[in-house]
Amino acid sequence: MRNTAVFAALMACVASAPLAAKEGMFTPGQLPEIADDLRAMGLEVSPEKLSDLTGFPMGAIVQLQGCSASFVSPEGLVVTNHHCARGSVQYNSTAENNYLENGFLAQAKGDELPAAPGSRVYVTTEISDVTARVRDGIDTLSPTERYDTVDQRVKDITAECEQEAGYRCLVAGFYGGKEYTLIKRLEVKDVRLVYAPADAVGKYGGDIDNWMWPRHTGDFAFYRAYVAPDGSSAEYAEDNVPYRPEHHLKVSAAGLDDGDFVMAAGYPGSTQRYARLGEVENTFEWTYPTFVTLLNDWIDTIEEAAPVGSDARVKYESRLAGLNNYEKNLRGQIDGARRVGLVDRRRQREAALDAWIAADAARSPYGEALASLDTLTGESATAARTNFWYGNATRAQLLSAAQRLYRLAKERELPDAQRESGYQERDMAFFRQGLQALDRRYDAAVDKAEWLLFLDGYLAQPEAERVAVFDEALGLTGVDDAKQLDAIVDGYYAGTTLDESETRLALMEASAAELEASDDPFMQLAVALYDYERKLEAESEEREGRALALRPAYMDAITQWQRSQGAATYPDANSTLRVTYGKVLGGSPRDGMAYLPFTTLEGILEKDTGEEPFNAPEGQLASIRAGDYGPYALDSIGSVPVNFLSDLDSTGGNSGSATLNARAELVGLLFDGTFESVNSDWDFDPRTTRTIHVDTRYMLWVMDKVDGAHGLIEEMDVVR
Repeated sequence: MRNTAVFAALMACVASAPLAAKEGMFTPGQLPEIADDLRAMGLEVSPEKLSDLTGFPMGAIVQLQGCSASFVSPEGLVVTNHHCARGSVQYNSTAENNYLENGFLAQAKGDELPAAPGSRVYVTTEISDVTARVRDGIDTLSPTERYDTVDQRVKDITAECEQEAGYRCLVAGFYGGKEYTLIKRLEVKDVRLVYAPADAVGKYGGDIDNWMWPRHTGDFAFYRAYVAPDGSSAEYAEDNVPYRPEHHLKVSAAGLDDGDFVMAAGYPGSTQRYARLGEVENTFEWTYPTFVTLLNDWIDTIEEAAPVGSDARVKYESRLAGLNNYEKNLRGQIDGARRVGLVDRRRQREAALDAWIAADAARSPYGEALASLDTLTGESATAARTNFWYGNATRAQLLSAAQRLYRLAKERELPDAQRESGYQERDMAFFRQGLQALDRRYDAAVDKAEWLLFLDGYLAQPEAERVAVFDEALGLTGVDDAKQLDAIVDGYYAGTTLDESETRLALMEASAAELEASDDPFMQLAVALYDYERKLEAESEEREGRALALRPAYMDAITQWQRSQGAATYPDANSTLRVTYGKVLGGSPRDGMAYLPFTTLEGILEKDTGEEPFNAPEGQLASIRAGDYGPYALDSIGSVPVNFLSDLDSTGGNSGSATLNARAELVGLLFDGTFESVNSDWDFDPRTTRTIHVDTRYMLWVMDKVDGAHGLIEEMDVVR
């Protein structure tokens, strides 16, 4: 039990905590520009060193699919969030060896298990500025020509980079397409599961605690990266050897205390900090509320069609978890936007920017660009609203598979370099794995129920938002009866063979003519919709071509304006390496509510009910009751810290990001944000933005006292 005096002191800290939050997901190259502030906040390592993506510590930070991670040993040991590795745990689980329930620990390297198919670790080896190569001469082109030129140049640069086998390259755009960077990454294809605690630790609290504080989740797991004996990238093979990274992070067992400096390095997915007012209004007044309603109906549909305990429910558990997470996220965004007055804040920012532009006649081109950009924003919003229900109505999994297969056949009529991204030879391994994965997440009855839900929503829309070619191809013209619709949909599932993996994989080699001659109803529908889909795509590309001329001007205006105020402009997140920094900090997200900066082992006892999702392992509970803290306790809270809060700026994709102290030692893993801060994708509010991390002291405690992962502790460079 925590000392009451300590508790009172912590509460006082929360009440008096300054708004020290630092907005910005900075590229490593920007860190020297803000070096003085980093040092003032407490950073002890050189900001210049942090700007080197291949040096220490950034060279230890790696990317997974949709998550971040980091090397923590010279033997290719990778640490990330439990929820980022959970797919691999599930992939290797059977009824006899349920690693989700029991956890998994490889006692030796030979016991490590292959990660789920398609798992990759991406190690950055080289970066270069390719802005001139991408943008040279595009300003004089028409919008469509501009889009096509940029798209082709990006593909050409990528292909040139990937001539060296084993590398996956990315051309990333920044500041609305004002700048482009080529990132060369070693693609580690042999990834193996090393250790993941049981769900009762790694997912403790489940959906109930998701986005919430206080939190008591051991959201961590370990992979190991393997390569061929010569160090090159290779598919899984028994004679592969652990990858030896140039750099790895030291793991701190000393940890942090309230108010300490922290920074996180990872790969945030996307933000919309510079979205114009029209886009913000459309998103929060129509798109998000509409989608929340649909998501709730969608969740209910799956739960009804796939009862608990059924094989179908097993296949759809991951989707349900994702939908529930997304629904809660959107509700948080809507609530957060209302609470901070996001629309008004964005309106005020644009008014201030307009005033700055108007103050100098030389800035008038900025004003012209912004006016055109706002017109474009309105057109994009209209297109998105018009196509919303059609997009959902074509969401059925087998229809999506058919559309992708027919698109592949059409793209293969072109030289590889001219094909759309996702359909080039470099994409085929992932394309194949996507078709194979359908077997593990498809049930005909559930898919049909989902499709009927989406079709009902589509049919309820005004005639102007209906798509004639879709209505005709599916036979929806004049349909106003549920039984009629049911019969139409039943015919599709009765007549298809696309539910068979062998069929789908074989069709990857089919020609467009062969698919056009198919009698499979889903393939016939895909063929019928192809031209309309390409029309929508062409319209979108034309708008994007206009944006490629307008958004760089807008971002230049923003940059110059903020610079005049002494502020640095960071680019929106785009799945490239970013650094965010701040303090360990609690908060008060609303009146009468206080968040302490740390949770403790005792909090697990307080929450535990013995029933999922509050069903911690008995051995863990016994160690907590015994006060067996080992060397991992934090004196100021009188216990082992489990999770902690910071004021770091983060978003989706940051999951698994290395949380570092002032000496660039690993002190935690970023894994979530609070419910009050999820709208930070659009706007950063220092009062409410809080990020949740699992503390390395808790990680080490679980490894030591609960799961006996002593070999891994010894392998890592643990500092105290």
